[in-house]
Amino acid sequence: MYTFIANPNARSGRGILLWKQIEKILLEKEIAYNVLFTKYQHHATRLVHDLTSDGAPHTIVVLGGDGTLNEVINGIRYLDKVTLGYIPLGSGNDFARGLGLPTDIHSALEQILSPSHYTAMNVGVLDYENKHRRFAVSTGIGFDAAVCHQVMVTPLKAFLNRLKLGKLTYLGVALHKLLTLKPVTMTVTTETGETKTYHKVYFTAVMNLKYEGGGFNFCPAANGTDDRLDIITVSELPRLKVLCLLPTAFKGWHTRFRGITLDTCTEVTITSDCALPVHTDGEPVFLQSDIHVRLEKEKLRIITPCK
Repeated sequence: MYTFIANPNARSGRGILLWKQIEKILLEKEIAYNVLFTKYQHHATRLVHDLTSDGAPHTIVVLGGDGTLNEVINGIRYLDKVTLGYIPLGSGNDFARGLGLPTDIHSALEQILSPSHYTAMNVGVLDYENKHRRFAVSTGIGFDAAVCHQVMVTPLKAFLNRLKLGKLTYLGVALHKLLTLKPVTMTVTTETGETKTYHKVYFTAVMNLKYEGGGFNFCPAANGTDDRLDIITVSELPRLKVLCLLPTAFKGWHTRFRGITLDTCTEVTITSDCALPVHTDGEPVFLQSDIHVRLEKEKLRIITPCK
């Protein structure tokens, strides 16, 4: 039995129409399924928490963007009891990109209905103010989070989505935030006890997969299966140089430049000298100056293409 968690408002309201295409195929193939539609922010978390609280195995298929996926992962009661399929309908689609999942809905559905390969994926956790939020792709503090916060509310996103140019939303907002955000001092302390202090920091991101922000390949070595988290810190660079480096990050070429620091860890504490925006998979968290990031002990089984 497949349980679909569907966001009817994905792709600027086209989510419900795309679901009807999928439902038609399920009926033709006589596939047993149940569908739960999200009705408000964080509804997917509640739906999935209730679904998985029985401790039984479940196959959950997410129909939506990275935000809906993040809500679903945060609702799973027992990670090792769930098999997850994903049909990406978002503008960023960094989860699909990071795992090499098909972005065409028919190809994605075909793979889910006839799975040939599974990936045991690490799941990250952000700890802050005695609260906990999981992430599949990344969490970050500073510039990248500020971009995610703005993308959530800008009307530009819906406009570009209609033109099938949603990816440009992140780039446009990033250019604006780059000109207005004030760099800060941050300390990064990993599980080994090593502490590094960075000045004039634009952002620090902790990555489970390679991409965030609609295709920025910030940590090319991240793969989500190695029981490690990858860290990128961007600091002590003129704004103009950061502006020039942003397009190179789509290909991962930014890593060769001074001011871009990469590291790896199993857990990390990041402290900023002032409160800054924070995100998990692009979902906003209230301003924070101190965050802790780690991995869940259990992995999540994802339906993925054959390698």
